[in-house]
Amino acid sequence: MQDIVVPMVDLRAEYERFRNPIDAAIRRVVERTAFILGPEVEAFEEEFAAFCGANYGIGVASGTAALFLALAALDIGPGDEVITPPFTFFATAATVAHRGARPVFVDIDEATYNLNPELVEAAITPRTRAIVAVHLFGHPAEMDALQEIARRHGLWLIEDAAQAHGARYRGKRVGTLGDVACFSFYPAKNLGAYGDAGMVVTDDPKLADRLQRLRNHGQRKRYDHVELGYAERMDGIQAAVLRAKLPYLEERNRARRERAARYHRGLKGLNVRLPYEAPHVEHVYHCYTIRVTHRDAVQAQLRERGIATAVHYPKPLHLQQAFTYLGYSPGTFPVAERVSQEVLSLPMYPELSEAQQEYVISALADALRAQ
Repeated sequence: MQDIVVPMVDLRAEYERFRNPIDAAIRRVVERTAFILGPEVEAFEEEFAAFCGANYGIGVASGTAALFLALAALDIGPGDEVITPPFTFFATAATVAHRGARPVFVDIDEATYNLNPELVEAAITPRTRAIVAVHLFGHPAEMDALQEIARRHGLWLIEDAAQAHGARYRGKRVGTLGDVACFSFYPAKNLGAYGDAGMVVTDDPKLADRLQRLRNHGQRKRYDHVELGYAERMDGIQAAVLRAKLPYLEERNRARRERAARYHRGLKGLNVRLPYEAPHVEHVYHCYTIRVTHRDAVQAQLRERGIATAVHYPKPLHLQQAFTYLGYSPGTFPVAERVSQEVLSLPMYPELSEAQQEYVISALADALRAQ
């Protein structure tokens, strides 16, 4: 008989904990009727940029919009190439393609699942304009090596920090490690909105100014359109919700790390590959992703026990139908392909109880014994 139900995330539990500040924040926006951009967005931009240690934050409609607008602000377009990993969410490469540029995939490091710097240089051509470093699952990419490569070749370095709010690399928070950084505030993120929202973070005042125009139809001021822009603005309610949650982000990241440590202890000795954390980073565990053989069978058995899991990601981008025009074939990126067949993300959120985790660990051990 099923004892406990364990969801992947529990946004209801989060809301119950922060109900009063969140309700007050939403009410504040409704009373002001400042629904698109406005004072809540401006305040959140300042607060989140300061949290990252950056000079500027530009609130946008989603993490995908952040990536697209960052590429647009850097004038990346037709004829250009952008290096990205093939093991990441679709938007990382799709935004490159939407700009008319060509995604050039480079295989990942087997320990961190991030872009392998040792393979990047061989993929650079005269058409290469940028490298997108994804901080996957909350573990920062190896930025020292990528910074050195980008400087030597005169390339832009873009951080896809959609899963890594508050993560640190050599003591610095992500968002300050490249020329520009892109965040998603999708509801399930470490810092999540109550809808779609995103932000671009940078220290470059010219880039920040252009990003502010591009998100809002290219306007310098109302009805003064100096270039072709887009409707990718952050709305006031999302900014207010995010402002209410931001003061608790460090505490909640610590809670994720504590739960990751509990998983580490409980799963040690089982036939699984546990998440890796490099000694010079602080992982924030947006996902707690293990690797197991017979992944689909294990996932099915956990589902029968009331335990939700997820596969991030079952098919690398170079094998997606949408990218067949790039000409990649199976076997091109063996690490990404191998990892995609084995990864399994376990429930991870700050409200996850010790009893729930013990249940997950026990059920996983039973599922592995059954293989």
